[in-house]
Amino acid sequence: MTAKPMIKTLSSRAVAKLVVGKDTVFWDRDLTGFGVRVYPTGSKVYVAQARGPEGPKRVAVGRHGVIHAEEARKRAALVIARIKAGEEAVPKPLNPAGGPTVAELARRYLDEYVSVRCKPRTVKTVRSVVRRHIVPALGKFPLAAVERAHVAEMHQRLSATPAVANQAVRSLSAMYKLAESWELAPDGLSNPCRAITEYPGRRRERFLTEAELERLGRALDEVETGGRTSSSAVAAIRLLILTGCRKSEILTLRWEEVALDQAELRLSDSKTGARVVSLSEPAVKLLAGLPRLPGVPWVIPGRKPGAHLSKLDDAWQSVRSRADLHDVRLHDLRHSFASRALALGEGLPMIGKLLGHARIETTSRYAHLARDSVRASAERVAASIEADLLGANGNPACD
Repeated sequence: MTAKPMIKTLSSRAVAKLVVGKDTVFWDRDLTGFGVRVYPTGSKVYVAQARGPEGPKRVAVGRHGVIHAEEARKRAALVIARIKAGEEAVPKPLNPAGGPTVAELARRYLDEYVSVRCKPRTVKTVRSVVRRHIVPALGKFPLAAVERAHVAEMHQRLSATPAVANQAVRSLSAMYKLAESWELAPDGLSNPCRAITEYPGRRRERFLTEAELERLGRALDEVETGGRTSSSAVAAIRLLILTGCRKSEILTLRWEEVALDQAELRLSDSKTGARVVSLSEPAVKLLAGLPRLPGVPWVIPGRKPGAHLSKLDDAWQSVRSRADLHDVRLHDLRHSFASRALALGEGLPMIGKLLGHARIETTSRYAHLARDSVRASAERVAASIEADLLGANGNPACD
């Protein structure tokens, strides 16, 4: 008979070191029935096993990496006791005193908050995350029954799609905050999403160099002069370069939102709500030279009468091909605006204001560029000091 693999004490550190070639359960010597099931893929699940009136039963109590070994040990001890007593190993969530469940809160969140306050694209994204991930995982739980470990487990299950995983946690956190303001949550209920660390973003960043911007400028002049691209599309691309605005902000810009005397765009609506965009002299000059068509409120008019330009993709493909910038997206013009601002010494808080970011986490993607800018400044300062120290002849300066 083959002996069962045993470990003196199942700790998070010991479990992290376990590697197997086939599905194996390692048992704890201190708590009989507490173990960890290790898969060849590297996945590890804590389990509790005991014999009850109806025979032996094994139950998963949590995934390693989502909960610590000590938390798994506490859960296992309770499960083992329940099995031995003939009770249900993991009791189904109850809904005492008619308290709302996560599913009930989700419906109100989508109907009364997301649908009313969010933009169509955000509504679609949040609705999908709530219905496909949050409700199936936690919908039956009353609000007070959801623990951080439940949220962490949901987040971990979605690790293959980190953006979706992070959005699920953000949406659930927003739901709990609203539950408090709507007086649906019990007094003292803490948000189970606190201390959940988001997965790092997989954002693609591309910044144009000075030489590439020069090529882009020449390409814009050539396609406009040659009539290969509409003047509206060329103007939109130039404004994206000079303002760092989002594509939607420029394409839906109205003349009533343009204050040339104050050198501002006063956007009544954007991804992050109303905001003011300060205009540089070149941007003011560009806007002042654009025609204002009678009865058309749009700064960037489209081909259809009374409509704004809705697509820039074809125009951009033509321009970037002529400029030999085949891997550059329109959104990279916004990244390039931010990188140039950092190179000129602007800090991350100012970059966030220039780009209209609502969250500092969004701006933090440029942190490595800020470090590069500081390093370059340090090198320039040090070079200047070194020149003084060595003197004109390359020798140490004398009094």
